[in-house]
Amino acid sequence: MRRIRVLGRSYFAGTPPSRFAFRDAPASQEPHLSSRPSPVPGPLVRKARPVFLSILSLAASAALAAAPAPDVGTDAQREAGKKLYDVNCAQCHGEKGDGEGIATPFVLPKPRDFTSGKFKIRATPSGALPTTQDLKKIIRAGMPYTAMPAWPQFSEQQLTDLVYYVKSFAPDFAKAERQAEPILIPPAPSLSKDSIEKGKKLYADLGCARCHGDLGRTDGISAPTMKDDWGNTIRSADLTRRWTFRGGPKREDIFRAFSTGLNGTPMPSFVDALSLEQRWDLANYTYSLSESDTPTYATVVIAKKVQKEIDPNDAKLFEDTEAAYFPVIGQIVQPGREFHPPCNGISVRTVYNETDIAFELTWHDMGAETSGKNGPEIAVPAAEDEGEKPAAKPAVEGGGNVWGEEEQAAPAAKSEGSVWGEEEAGAGAPAAPASEFSDAVAIQLPVALPTTIRKPYFIFGDKGNPVNLWFADLAKKQAGLYLAQGSNSLEALGPRKLGVASHYDKGEWRVVFKRPLRSQGEISFEEGAFIPVAFSLWDGLARERGNKRALTNWWTVYLSPAEKQSPAGQMAKWAGATFALELVFIGWARRRARRSTGAT
Repeated sequence: MRRIRVLGRSYFAGTPPSRFAFRDAPASQEPHLSSRPSPVPGPLVRKARPVFLSILSLAASAALAAAPAPDVGTDAQREAGKKLYDVNCAQCHGEKGDGEGIATPFVLPKPRDFTSGKFKIRATPSGALPTTQDLKKIIRAGMPYTAMPAWPQFSEQQLTDLVYYVKSFAPDFAKAERQAEPILIPPAPSLSKDSIEKGKKLYADLGCARCHGDLGRTDGISAPTMKDDWGNTIRSADLTRRWTFRGGPKREDIFRAFSTGLNGTPMPSFVDALSLEQRWDLANYTYSLSESDTPTYATVVIAKKVQKEIDPNDAKLFEDTEAAYFPVIGQIVQPGREFHPPCNGISVRTVYNETDIAFELTWHDMGAETSGKNGPEIAVPAAEDEGEKPAAKPAVEGGGNVWGEEEQAAPAAKSEGSVWGEEEAGAGAPAAPASEFSDAVAIQLPVALPTTIRKPYFIFGDKGNPVNLWFADLAKKQAGLYLAQGSNSLEALGPRKLGVASHYDKGEWRVVFKRPLRSQGEISFEEGAFIPVAFSLWDGLARERGNKRALTNWWTVYLSPAEKQSPAGQMAKWAGATFALELVFIGWARRRARRSTGAT
């Protein structure tokens, strides 16, 4: 479906003139036509109507003539695609392509409803259908950090057949008037500091922070209440981790998303609101918020030895300490399962001195839940294992548009306000329902250092290999120690000598645990030792508690010695010692020679 502009208004070609959905032209471009016509047309309007419809009809005909022909394949190709679909796709997307497969209750974002014709990742204009190449690209590459995997094993012919069958679920793919040419996406210009600064200003002016947050960490005031066309709660993209972007991490991918919008989501197209150069500026700024196209996952966190007192509240405690970034996944093995945790990564830094050790944990969270309660021992009802959650809580990003189909065209940018309009930009978003559960975090360590490569069971240990949990309920701002011998066997031991400090700022939690290097009944931290460590996270707004949580695998903390001996220094030391010995030997030999001469 192609959008055309007639007499200062935007229209969608492909439907009879009497049914055209229209939006007012941007006020910045057509100030004299910025309001909708009166519901009761005056005499002048009635006389002008035949001329207006004639112009409209000509424009629509021209748009249709330029539209590409439908590309739906042959009956044989669609039948071949059906065989692939039934085996590989129907479990999530459903036999009818309606997104209601047997796995749907366990998946977020929800599987795409192919019958709706709404596809997020496309190269075509807002509201338009994707091209065959768009669909092939998504199937081949998959959707990062969703249940949609990549399918590199399909041949080019298999991929084409599958796309033709997917298209058969939406009748509009066979209609000539619904086809659209892709938007021009030129090669990315050079990445300059000036462009990034311009993009940063656009980010603020357009109101992007309402959903994505001031620093792009998903903590905008509208974020907790975002929904899609189907009423599913969705999560905005974390712009600081572009490797999670559904359509790809490259600057061209980001530019395309700003140009086309994401059909069925609150993310609009800016192709009319921003110039080509402005869209590149915005894409460049977004790109700059993340360090890399791929996650730099670690396997070891190196603890640095410091020569000062360890204070968990010291903001400079971890200066010049390298962070290790670990992947976070949902606990889906045991009852209380979490199929779609909001968090997907945690950064860890560690320092120690002669007496204590401290771990700094940071992760991104849409909000700070500091009311309610949490604990690793809280029971989770069996019904939640079915993959369904109460309607009030947010999940991870899906698809959809809270405005409805008629609002899919991009709003106009305003220099003095946001893309949402000045009045809305200044108003607060509806508050999300408060959760009865708070945010929480835990460090997991074996009670005793393993003597073999075998580690305790990573889900809270077992009877043969118990673990300790350093647990912090972030509503209470205090830590507690647990002895765990499995998910159903947790003993609270009190705070012991475990301390904690926590702080939430602009979408990021920072929690610091402190404990003596040696504590009776717990593992001891020795310089030069490699010690297994794992982490668990609970998002209160997502109603995570007990065994319903996000967690990591076992990784390693290494206590690096304070100083690494320099080979040059050692060589100089031994050379000096050798030289001194030589002098002593020469002196002894000379004295002996003089004595021998005097005796004769």
